[in-house]
Amino acid sequence: MLPEVCGLSLFLSLPDDVFSIVSRSLTPRDLCNLSLCCRSLHASTASEKIWLTQCEMVGILAARDLIDWRTGVASYKALCRFLIRIEPLMGIWVHQNPELGNVVYVMPGFVSVVGCRIIPQELGPLGIEEGPILWAPVFEILGDADGTASFCLHGREKGIDYFYPGLVKAVDKNCNVLLLEVDTRSYKNYSINLLHSKSFVNHSDQESRKVCRSNSDRSQSVFGQHESKVPFGRLAFSDRRKLLETVMSQVRVKVPNPVTGPLFPRLRDDEENFKKDMAVLSKRRSVLMQYRKFGGSQMSWKGSSEMFPNPNQLELSEFRKSIDGSTDLHKSINGDNDQIRCRKKKTIGRYFTQSLNHVLKKSGLFNDGKGISKNGCSSSMNKYVQLEDFLKSGDTIGLALHASTMKLSSYRGWPNMHDSRFALYKLPMRAPTAEQEYAGLWGGTFGWPPGKPTEDKPGKALFFLLLSYEKSQDQLFLIATKILEGTHYVLHPNGSAMFRVNINEPSADPFPWESDGDLLPVNVQHTFTGEGIANGYGFRYPGSKPGSLYVFQNGQLAFIWKESKSVLTLQRLNLQDLLKKGERIPPLPPSVNFSYLTKSYSNVFAGFPNTSTSFSSPRGTCS
Repeated sequence: MLPEVCGLSLFLSLPDDVFSIVSRSLTPRDLCNLSLCCRSLHASTASEKIWLTQCEMVGILAARDLIDWRTGVASYKALCRFLIRIEPLMGIWVHQNPELGNVVYVMPGFVSVVGCRIIPQELGPLGIEEGPILWAPVFEILGDADGTASFCLHGREKGIDYFYPGLVKAVDKNCNVLLLEVDTRSYKNYSINLLHSKSFVNHSDQESRKVCRSNSDRSQSVFGQHESKVPFGRLAFSDRRKLLETVMSQVRVKVPNPVTGPLFPRLRDDEENFKKDMAVLSKRRSVLMQYRKFGGSQMSWKGSSEMFPNPNQLELSEFRKSIDGSTDLHKSINGDNDQIRCRKKKTIGRYFTQSLNHVLKKSGLFNDGKGISKNGCSSSMNKYVQLEDFLKSGDTIGLALHASTMKLSSYRGWPNMHDSRFALYKLPMRAPTAEQEYAGLWGGTFGWPPGKPTEDKPGKALFFLLLSYEKSQDQLFLIATKILEGTHYVLHPNGSAMFRVNINEPSADPFPWESDGDLLPVNVQHTFTGEGIANGYGFRYPGSKPGSLYVFQNGQLAFIWKESKSVLTLQRLNLQDLLKKGERIPPLPPSVNFSYLTKSYSNVFAGFPNTSTSFSSPRGTCS
C-alpha cells in the first residue's frame, strides 16, 4: 500500500471527536477546500461535530446557546456561515449626535443579532445591576435556514411600529462604519436571498416594496450594456436623504402581532422564563421565515389578488413618463373601476411618482438649465454623482446595511465622524490584560456612596465610559471616554475624556471616606495621579482640573477632583446581561432611529413625538 494512501486511510479512520479537535487548527475555508479533495474527505468534513467546533471558535455564543440556535437552521455548517458573517458587527457602535450619547450595542438574539440603543437615563434606587436599563430596538439581522443574512430596520411612525426590510451588503472583517443605504441590483443578480421585499410582506399592506427599471433598460443589462454601479455615498446628502425617505415609505411593513414579542431571551438564571422566551422567539422566527419564504396575497395593478414571485415591483419608466403630468397614471394601472377609490386615497404609484419627482427636481435633473453655471456644469457635479446615474446602475432598489472599513482619525479613542452620513461608528473594545487591566466598558454616577440616591436627588445620571490606554513619552495613560450621559441636558460633549491618569505615577492624596453605602470599610488597592474634565471653560473645550483615581479591592473605581471634591464612581459593565434584564421602549422614526444627525443637547430618545418620518439637516440648530 502506498504511504500516502495509508496516511489518508488513517486520517479518515479518526473518530469524529478526534477529527473535531484536529479541525480546531483549520479555518472554515480550509475545511471547505478539504471537502473538495475526495468523496471520503467530503463526507468527513460534513460532520456536525466538526462544524459545531467551528461555531464555538467564532466566539459569539456558548455551546449550549449554539445547540438552541441549531434548531433554527439546516446544519451547524449553515449556522457557522451566519456567525462568521455577523461576527464583525458585534460590539458597541456610536454617533456624535445627540451629545448626551448615541450608543447602539449589537448582541445575539435567536439565530439573529439585534442592535439595541441604550437610552440616556437616570439610575434608580436599585442601582446598575438590578435596576432595568431602558433600551430601544434599532435593527435586526436574521439568519435563514441556509445561513444567509437579511436586514430589518425598526421604526415607529404615528404610534405604529414598522419593519423596514432590506439586504445585508458586504461585511468587512475589520469594519468600523455601519451605513444605512439604498442599494441597486440588476435582474441577473436578483434572488429571494438578496432582495427581501418578500420577506416581511403584510397581507393588509398593498404598498410597493421594490422599484424596477423599464423593459428597455433591462434589455441593456441582458446584452451587458449596464452602466457601472454607482455607490450610494457618491450622491449628495439631499438626494440620499430623500431617496431613503421614499424607499422606506414603500418597503415598510406593520409589525404583525406574532412578531411583537422579545428580540432576545432573558438570562438563563431564571430557567422557567428563559424557556418561555425561547418558545416565543422560536415562534416569532417561524412567522418571520414564513413571511420571508411565501410573502402574502398581493393586489396587482389590475386589481386582482395574485401571488407574485417578486411582489409589487414598479417600473421607474412609468414615473419618469409622468413627472410632468401624472394625473392619469393610476388609470392605466388600476382600470376605470378603481377611479372612485383612487380619488379618496392617493395611490401608491402617484405617491411614489410625486416623491421621485421631488427627488429628481431637487437633484437638478429636470430644471431646464436652471441652476447650471455659465460653463455648463453644476457647481457640485465634480463632487457628487447625479441621482439619475445612480438609478441607472440597477434594475431594482431597496434598503441595505453596509458594514464598511474607512480610514478615520480619532482623538483619545473617539472617532472623528462625518456629519452627513447615515452611519454608526464602531468603538474598539479591548479585552483587559495584565498590562491594561482596566480596559473596557464602565458605568457609574457622580456622588458617594456609589449609586445611592438621596432625598434631594432621587435619581442620579447614569454615565457610560469606555476606558482605554495610550502611550505618550514613555508613559502609559488611562483615558475614560464618555459615550453616554443620563442628564436632562448635556454637561459634557459626547466623546469627552472625563479623566486621564498616569498609570506610572501614584497619587499621595488619601481617599476622603472610610466606608461605603453599606457601612463597609473602603479598601484602596491603587491610586494614580491625573486630571479630570473641568466645568466653566466652555462646552467644546472645557479644560481640565487635577485629581486622582482610586482602585478598590472590590474592583470598582473612583475619580475625585482635587479642588471640588466631586467623585465619579465606576463599576465594570456586562452590557449584554444588563439589556436582558432591561426594559424595552418604542423606537424613533426609521432614519433617525438608525443615526440621529441633528445637533442636539437634550434627550431626544426619551420623548420623541410619534410623528411620521422626518429628516433634518445634519447641520441643524440645537434642540
